[in-house]
Amino acid sequence: MYSMRGMKIVLVNPPHTAIGSRIPDDHLPPLGLLSIGGPLIDAGHNVTLIDAEFGPLSVESVVDAVFNVAPDMLMIGHSGSTSAHPTALAVAERVKLRNDNILIVYGGVFPTYHWRDILCGTSAFDVIVRGEGEDTIVRLVQALENGENLGGVNGIAFRDVRGNSVDTPPAQAIANLNGYRTAWELIDHRRYSYWGGKRAVVMQFSRGCPHLCSYCGQRGFWTRWRHRDPVLFAREIARLHREEGVELINLADENPTSSRRAWKDFLDAMIAENVPVLIVGSTRADDIVRDADILHLYRKAGVVRWLIGMENTDEATLALIKKGGGTAIDREAIRLLRQHGILSMATWVMGFEEEKLKDLWRGFRQLLSYDPDQIQALYVTPHRWTPFFRVARERMVIETDIRKWDYKHQVLKMRYLNPLVLIACVKLIEVAIQARPKAIWRTLQHRDREQRHSMRWYAQMGRRVWFHEIAEFLFRRRHTSNGPTLESFWGAPQDAEEESMSLPARRASAQRRSGEAARPS
Repeated sequence: MYSMRGMKIVLVNPPHTAIGSRIPDDHLPPLGLLSIGGPLIDAGHNVTLIDAEFGPLSVESVVDAVFNVAPDMLMIGHSGSTSAHPTALAVAERVKLRNDNILIVYGGVFPTYHWRDILCGTSAFDVIVRGEGEDTIVRLVQALENGENLGGVNGIAFRDVRGNSVDTPPAQAIANLNGYRTAWELIDHRRYSYWGGKRAVVMQFSRGCPHLCSYCGQRGFWTRWRHRDPVLFAREIARLHREEGVELINLADENPTSSRRAWKDFLDAMIAENVPVLIVGSTRADDIVRDADILHLYRKAGVVRWLIGMENTDEATLALIKKGGGTAIDREAIRLLRQHGILSMATWVMGFEEEKLKDLWRGFRQLLSYDPDQIQALYVTPHRWTPFFRVARERMVIETDIRKWDYKHQVLKMRYLNPLVLIACVKLIEVAIQARPKAIWRTLQHRDREQRHSMRWYAQMGRRVWFHEIAEFLFRRRHTSNGPTLESFWGAPQDAEEESMSLPARRASAQRRSGEAARPS
């Protein structure tokens, strides 16, 4: 039993080995850990954050930092949870070696779905939080303080007294996102930046996505699309600017513009706050086209760049992965963004189907016709809980180090292109798109000073990443020539469990009432 003052809890953001985390000079705060930190502090607990991305800290240094605090409980989570899992595991195992009495809780997308494998494979993690953590973590800590049976806490997995791995019923997705605050007091805002040194934070206006893209590893995790109060969200951004000097907001939403009405209310609220904050994030091309008449409000509210998940330039592939939209909409979205002074970053993913050289050439020409300001080339990275995993289950895995499952490394074998040919083509396409005369001219002479700064910063980071990826491929990667199938590597498809939580309380009750009204007597 712990004292009435609450538990001493350490939150650890493990160092990420992904290229995107190591190459840039900027770091963004770990929103997931700060999101559970707020409710824990408000419940009376003593909470400390160790952000090992700075340095980055070695595993031993992270463990030393944990024991300097001497916590009752350690909580580990990372936004890149699949590729960060080996490091999270290493930290947990080293902590347990020093003191087996420290309770270790693990959360994130990967542990939410792989809880059986994790609990069976190691004794380092005591409890796994599945799905959203704000409410679940407070209930879990309360149960531990009171010596209650953990089976009464929904949304977790653990080992019972017989050592068996068990899970409790799914927790409900949070209906009111305004009911939980982010623990900004756990960080020194001066240490976090983006966009070339601008003081920055990560925030969420919404969670989830109403679309059904078959490869997406996030949609089911959040279960349903929900959004925060637009006025309160804008007010929080304004406070962070005025009190903490925050200059840029990186939206972590999958699709913040899903509701035109809610998004417009947010834009109006941001304009009313009248703070010079820049906003970057991701959205869908069809939402941009839908909002053609209010894009001037986007820019006035501070939106300066959208990453648009185009994924592929082939209509058949877009249909296969249930992306929705199409190439004409993608092209129009980029044109509209440029017209309103908003940068576009187009993602292009290889490996959905068995591409040949002619397919890469077609994709290159399509990208040229889109004329995006920036591109980001990625590799399909199948997650066991998505429908796409079932489609790809018999494909061969050539990268068995899951630290490389970060979308920037090829992990599945292709029938017609070996890895050397593929990376050569991808790197050439990136250069050809970004080094076009018009692209260089925009980078050097963009009429907007802020946009010019951001494009130069992105070009600088892009060059560093480009050379790093080439060097890594040539000197440090060893693909497996006769690897396991995807299903053998990860296990059976898990798409029947794709939604990690039950419906939000209000929506679930409304649906029950609707069902009862429709049920024949």
